[in-house]
Amino acid sequence: MPKPLSIPEDTGKAGDLSRQPPAPMPTQGLSPGSGASMAEQDVASGSLHGKKQLPANPKDPALSQLCLQQLSRPEADGQGLTLMRTRGYPLAFPAFTWEVRANDRNYHMQFKKKFAFCLTKKKYAGNAIKTAKYNIFTFVPLNLYEQFHRMANVYFVFVILLQTFPEISTLPWYTLLFPLSCLLTIRGLRDLIDDIGRHQSDRNINNRPCEILSGKSFRWQKWRDICVGDIVRLRKENFVPADMLLLCSSEPSSLCYVETADIDGETNLKFRQALLATHQELVSEESMAAFDGRVICEEPNSRMHSFTGTLEWRGETYSLDSERILLRGCKLRNTDVCYGLVIYAGFDSKIMRNCGKIKRKKTKLDCMMDRLVIIIFLVLLVTSLCLAVASGFWARMFQEKHSYLSALYKHTTPAQQAFFNFWGFTILLSIIIPMSMYITFEFIYLVNSFFINWDLEMYYAVKDIPAKARSTSLNDQLGQIEYIFSDKTGTLTQNVMSFKKCCINGTIYGTGTGRENKKPSGSGLTWSHHGEKKLDSCDATLLEAARRDSDPVLREFLRLLALCHTVMVEEKGDQLVYQAASPDEEALVLAAKNLGYVFLARTQDTITISELGLKRTYKVLAMLDFNSDRKRMSVLVRDPQGTIRLYTKGADTVILERLQRRGPNETFTEMALDRFAEETLRTLCLASKEVSEVEYSMWSRRHHEASVLLQDRARELDKLYEEMEQNLQLLGATAIEDKLQDGVPETIQLLKLGNIKVWVLTGDKQETAMNIGYACKLLTDDMEILEEKEISEILKAYWVSNNNLSSSKEALCSGHLSQQCPEASCHKKRALIISGDFLDKILHTGEVLREKGRLWQRLACCKATGSQDRGSLVEKAFVDLATSCQAVICCRVTPKQKALIVQLVKKHKKAITLAIGDGANDVNMIKTADIGVGISGLEGMQAVQCSDYALAQFSYLQRLLLVHGRWAYLRICKFLRYFFYKTFAGLMAQVWFAFHSGFTAQPLYEGWFLALYNIFYTAYPVLSVGLLEQDVSAKKSLEFPELYVIGQQDELFNYRIFGVTLLHGVSTSLASFYIAFWAFEDHVGSKAVGDYESFAVTVATSSLLSVLVEIILDTKFWTALSFLMVTASLLLFCLFSFLTQSIDAFRIAPAIFCFPDASLNALTDPYVLLVVLLSLVVNTIPSLTVHLYHTIMGKTTTQQKIRLKAKRQPEPSVELRAHVPRGSFHRHSSYAFSHQEGYAGLITRGDSLRAGATHSTGPGLLHPEMTPALSSLPSASA
Repeated sequence: MPKPLSIPEDTGKAGDLSRQPPAPMPTQGLSPGSGASMAEQDVASGSLHGKKQLPANPKDPALSQLCLQQLSRPEADGQGLTLMRTRGYPLAFPAFTWEVRANDRNYHMQFKKKFAFCLTKKKYAGNAIKTAKYNIFTFVPLNLYEQFHRMANVYFVFVILLQTFPEISTLPWYTLLFPLSCLLTIRGLRDLIDDIGRHQSDRNINNRPCEILSGKSFRWQKWRDICVGDIVRLRKENFVPADMLLLCSSEPSSLCYVETADIDGETNLKFRQALLATHQELVSEESMAAFDGRVICEEPNSRMHSFTGTLEWRGETYSLDSERILLRGCKLRNTDVCYGLVIYAGFDSKIMRNCGKIKRKKTKLDCMMDRLVIIIFLVLLVTSLCLAVASGFWARMFQEKHSYLSALYKHTTPAQQAFFNFWGFTILLSIIIPMSMYITFEFIYLVNSFFINWDLEMYYAVKDIPAKARSTSLNDQLGQIEYIFSDKTGTLTQNVMSFKKCCINGTIYGTGTGRENKKPSGSGLTWSHHGEKKLDSCDATLLEAARRDSDPVLREFLRLLALCHTVMVEEKGDQLVYQAASPDEEALVLAAKNLGYVFLARTQDTITISELGLKRTYKVLAMLDFNSDRKRMSVLVRDPQGTIRLYTKGADTVILERLQRRGPNETFTEMALDRFAEETLRTLCLASKEVSEVEYSMWSRRHHEASVLLQDRARELDKLYEEMEQNLQLLGATAIEDKLQDGVPETIQLLKLGNIKVWVLTGDKQETAMNIGYACKLLTDDMEILEEKEISEILKAYWVSNNNLSSSKEALCSGHLSQQCPEASCHKKRALIISGDFLDKILHTGEVLREKGRLWQRLACCKATGSQDRGSLVEKAFVDLATSCQAVICCRVTPKQKALIVQLVKKHKKAITLAIGDGANDVNMIKTADIGVGISGLEGMQAVQCSDYALAQFSYLQRLLLVHGRWAYLRICKFLRYFFYKTFAGLMAQVWFAFHSGFTAQPLYEGWFLALYNIFYTAYPVLSVGLLEQDVSAKKSLEFPELYVIGQQDELFNYRIFGVTLLHGVSTSLASFYIAFWAFEDHVGSKAVGDYESFAVTVATSSLLSVLVEIILDTKFWTALSFLMVTASLLLFCLFSFLTQSIDAFRIAPAIFCFPDASLNALTDPYVLLVVLLSLVVNTIPSLTVHLYHTIMGKTTTQQKIRLKAKRQPEPSVELRAHVPRGSFHRHSSYAFSHQEGYAGLITRGDSLRAGATHSTGPGLLHPEMTPALSSLPSASA
């Protein structure tokens, strides 16, 4: 028979980080496979002290059955959905093939696994991480491989290869190789600098010190030296270096407190607890060194909130779950020392499994440019082919007509001539895609990044943090963002709670009531000797009322704040240090303390407070713990006079319905709750009642009976709690402010006006996330809130209507859908609120769509749609629904789920996304989004190191997008338009010249003009547009965020714009060429007599001046630099024309400088100058006509739109108040409480209380700092 099994109480949800640790209960013998399924489930979920003899073989049927029971246990919400499905697991239990042996490195070293072809690597990863992309050997080949994903680079290499053939070469090949090398080097250096930063970060993390058991003692080594199976000692404030099984700690019952901010974004602390066996036995370094336990568990995976496994030691098997595991990235808090066995190391750890790979990000314009390069190249090849074919026909006609020149053609046929001319034209026209454009492109990106870095409006002086553009190639995409995915804690909020207001007995106290600045009359406060901390809401009337002690309701209200909580206290000198499980609890206890009701001490069954200087001790009879379903907590106490009272605090929705009566005070309190909710404060209702001895004794007996049940214990206890918490008397309500970062509501409002949707993705609880949603104006009172039930109905209707069912059923369901679908209710504002569990169900297993009966069977058997298509359909339905809403809040999501949501929107909406966060839990989302922004906050620099842009405050996002992003998009689009225009306008004349030169691929222009045209003659005005262009000022950009829509809709550069630009350039080149051709047809003036060189100079000058005038006409923002650039272009044209066409240069190298005095002869002739002027006028007329047309037809320009809006009624400034006042018949609850269940059990069992005299866990090695003082519960502020 196996050893008796301890049956724990299990009231928490499986897999939840914050689940309550079970209490030890009386034992009862059970055998594997017996009918006591609840007991086995409790074992599988991990009892604190329970152990069960299980087969050592992980594939044994008994273990399999146990694992299946654990995975398929119904959730506490009664929906009966399996945990396996809830977490998105496959419909079979995971493989338990991961075996870890303590203190046995050699065992783990022998295992290998395949990872590519025949290559193998170690099965058990080391703890060193590598997030960098390159090393010294792979940088050059890998970076070149990435760079040649750009079509332009492939095109340039193709042209260079053509230039190596002397028969068709027009320029030496190395003259083209040099600029391409420069381009590749510039981009390569940029990638190298980024990667060096990642290497530095990796080194810093891998070289962190830690204590590893080596032999029989702990030695200081580095994180990278940790291996699976090692035992590691951690101290207070240390980060956990790998996923570890907690073996023991210095806290009572081997509790261990961790902060999981880097994993789920929550700063309230969680507890973990070691097995009783390891807690009692591993009490010295010798026992640690002798520990030879064997852990069998799941293979490494990305499921942050779940772990299933067993520990085999000394012939017995103990079940393990996530409550025993310390995850890499957690921070040890309020625990002096703890010891852990490494289960998963390095990239096998759960947080690293959630960190996505580094992806090369390309902007929308970049992708479009790649496609344009292909289009232009194809057009170029077709043009060259047509001209080459024409040259072949022309050559044959010429030979037939002029047979006396046959000696010149005896070595070539017309076909050969056409072949060579094809490649000649290809090279001649190849400069239509100039390398100089890409080099200028990089320069513009770089300078625009400096503008972001230098912006003093985005400099955070408090912490001396400037904005930082970490990526220099994504600026234009900042002007095209459609969706922003934001973390909550540390990004939108400061996670600082302050007690602001309260309503007691029909009176509202606190800031904003007009009394807060008055000083209370009378003597000083006699209760403030315990190191009083200043209260945010120092309401004079409340202090005075508390001092007078004449209002029994006020007295009970403050007494409740001091008694009903799970805070622990330590006295350090004359200071009381409160250590709370959540910042809300700490704020309430501090408020009571500052009003004279000071929480002094607690034991397992008493709590001592000072009431206006009088010390009173209350006996704690029961603690009715908080959980997310009850939304309240209560404490049953006997006061010093012997009276039994129940004190309850919780959400207004649950407290108000449990009141004994509804009088005027209750009505007024509801109105006060409305008011607090409008001000976006987090509210709690407080109530109490007196309990008779008879009622308590009956309830206590039933409570004891329920607490020892083997089945349905949690449900029976909930019923008893519900029974006790009836007929309450309302005392009042509290209002706590969860401080937002500065300017968050205003920023979100501006972004909404700019047609940018903001989604909040947080690991926090739903109530807290919703409260912040209202606080930052993401949610408003006129919104319809869609929660899981409504979402399920809509998705079911969508599913049925999109599957080929019978016509009647389809009609019925489509009718349902028409009521629920996004389009049908587009006039209504809607917000979607969803949890991570629910997200897994609908996206991974389709659990929501499963219904009992024939419908699901029919859907499942439908052969027309494969499972992949079904999954894609559900995804699309969800994304369509979510994107139709004005706001989306996803709570309790893992880092991987955050990235999944971003990926879904990118996939199904083809939208440009931005993710913003401040912690390691946001890294995957930041990598996945098109733009990643890291907040330089309190949670370290992980997010910043993986981001494209780093900001100090969320509010700077408005300037980054609406000013810098919009300007960058405008500048890049104008730059591209004019670069293509000037290239086509200047160089398409080569094609027209071919029709008049026998299709011989002879260049029209002088070689030097072709070489310098894109570098000196036309580059600078276009560069000034790319660097400095503005359509409106920064101030106007923020005043009129609607202007941002231009970028989202690709209005400034798209295929249509490119087509218009192409036609415009072609028309300019046609006019320049044929006007000059017409003028030179007979003879011209006195100096130039219609020769080829003068003709070439005339066409070149006409084209150049037309291009410059076009840029001048369309430049909106003129600076001294703009004037300088245009002037410099003309001066350089004159200078280089003089130098390259001088007689002296011709004498030195006639083959290179072959246009002697051509410009001097042509451009000093009035007739030629008039021809140039005519060309200029003809080329400018189309642009002027378009401007005139827009003016006459009333097509509003940006400035006109601004002026029209400015004349209208100005919009009211953003306030932290609701738009529509609410009555009690229509209001949302502003309840939000970041506390989690479990702490009441710790207190009543005494697990969290230190008492040196009674503690017997072993020598002082593990508990070096134990004192008789009360222990601490975790506190984010401790």
